[in-house]
Amino acid sequence: MPLDRQPTSLPPVILRDAPGVDRVLTADALVFLEELQGRFSLRLNALMIARKRRQDRIDRGELPDYLAETADIRQGMWEAAPVPDALKDRRVEITGPVDRKMMINALNSGAKVFMADFEDATSPSFGNIIAGHANMLDYRDGTLEHDDATTGKSYRVGDAPAVLIVRPRGLHMHEANVLIAGQPVSAALFDFGLNIFHNGAALAETGRGPFYYLPKIESHDEARFWNDVFLFAQDRVGLPAGTIKATVLIETLPAAFEMDEIVWQLRDHIAGLNCGRWDYIFSYIKTLRAHGAYVLPDRAEVTMDRGFLAGYAARLVKVCHRRGIHAMGGMAAAIPVKDDPAANDAAFARVRADKLREVQLGHDGTWVAHPDLVPVAMEVFDAEMPGMNQIRKQRQGWRIEPAMLLKPHEGRVTEQGVRTNVSVAIEYLAQWLSGRGAVPINGLMEDAATAEISRAQLWQWIRHGAAVELTEGGERRLTAEWLGEMVQAEIVTILDRLGPTGFHRGRYASAARIVQEAATADTLPDFITTAAYDLLNALD
Repeated sequence: MPLDRQPTSLPPVILRDAPGVDRVLTADALVFLEELQGRFSLRLNALMIARKRRQDRIDRGELPDYLAETADIRQGMWEAAPVPDALKDRRVEITGPVDRKMMINALNSGAKVFMADFEDATSPSFGNIIAGHANMLDYRDGTLEHDDATTGKSYRVGDAPAVLIVRPRGLHMHEANVLIAGQPVSAALFDFGLNIFHNGAALAETGRGPFYYLPKIESHDEARFWNDVFLFAQDRVGLPAGTIKATVLIETLPAAFEMDEIVWQLRDHIAGLNCGRWDYIFSYIKTLRAHGAYVLPDRAEVTMDRGFLAGYAARLVKVCHRRGIHAMGGMAAAIPVKDDPAANDAAFARVRADKLREVQLGHDGTWVAHPDLVPVAMEVFDAEMPGMNQIRKQRQGWRIEPAMLLKPHEGRVTEQGVRTNVSVAIEYLAQWLSGRGAVPINGLMEDAATAEISRAQLWQWIRHGAAVELTEGGERRLTAEWLGEMVQAEIVTILDRLGPTGFHRGRYASAARIVQEAATADTLPDFITTAAYDLLNALD
């Protein structure tokens, strides 16, 4: 390929130690990573430049639209390669970090699939990432177990675990602690490469992999990039063509206009598309950041049954079933509330309603974030979907116009909504800097995606002068100064709750600074975790 780079004569450099690093970063694995980086890094850089150029055009007034040059793909009568047997029944999938105990609990949850998330649900300290890959080795070998010295409990993988799907980090991220030719290795290639190199052959022998979720894709060119990575990796580790199967998370606004094209590029390797709803809301705000007509109300009012989200979900189901692959529903953020039966019942009711909407729309499966929600979601899908999936059940025949994918939700921006966004963004980022990637906050499972929504909404409301309905009546424009007051008030609240020691050990000062700077920047930062990664790495 024209953008291939000649391999370097120098070996990769590992900048820090971590438990398990010798098992994970073996000499042969490092050679494989070097080959991936050498072959694909220049193409990856070009794709990131293309992202920026498209965003620049949108900032200048252009709106996302279907591509004229790929109309023949959208209109063509074709299907992707068949979905493998292990992935035909995906009615309930559980997601979570690559933490050892949580992996075991997820595998034993009764869900059909467990998505092990190296991205939004994992704080990417080097220790966490290496531990996650070491856990994958133990999963491969049947030795994934955990004994909790504090509680005395033992955790072992049961006889009928969920099928494992691995989610590597996004194409925009890097792994700062491994250098190849003097540059940090791509985090996406790092996570995928280590997994396929160490585990691909063993999983293929069982028919239960290797399977992946691909996050943050923005175009069919990026899908083609991943397809070429798969082709190279399969050949390199000795797997038959088409062995790797991937599900693409449609969690960016540009990708919603290229669903058919993304499936086409990955047609020999794709198993489905997923409604990554929380990242999608964030991407909607980020992509349309310069357009005042697309300001969103409080996060609680941005629901899947109306506005741009309804059009997005309907189009995903339509495209998937036309191409013979799974249409996967999104995450239910509500989680069980301990020792509060009323709140628990309310959470379960919200999850049931959400899953009923999904299965009736045509989704073949859905996501939950907690083992206790698996039977709740399973009951809904079992009742409404008698087979393993409903791929062959065609849905709406109408064209989904671009305006339907852009229609903003109507609703209020309230003082409570602003304060909630401040609280969630600071609390989550503090936890992330402390090494935790999935955090229960106020009865919801928050991850990097929901924290991104919180800080992006703050930026959008300041940028476009949103009128905030005050709790005591009246309105007030959100300004950087008022936001600063609310951030300080939140800091005082945290100090009162944790004391100075807990506050500083919890990284709250750094989190508050990063959130405030991101919310008041001249240009909305692409990812808050990118800005925070250097600090996380310094603290690791």
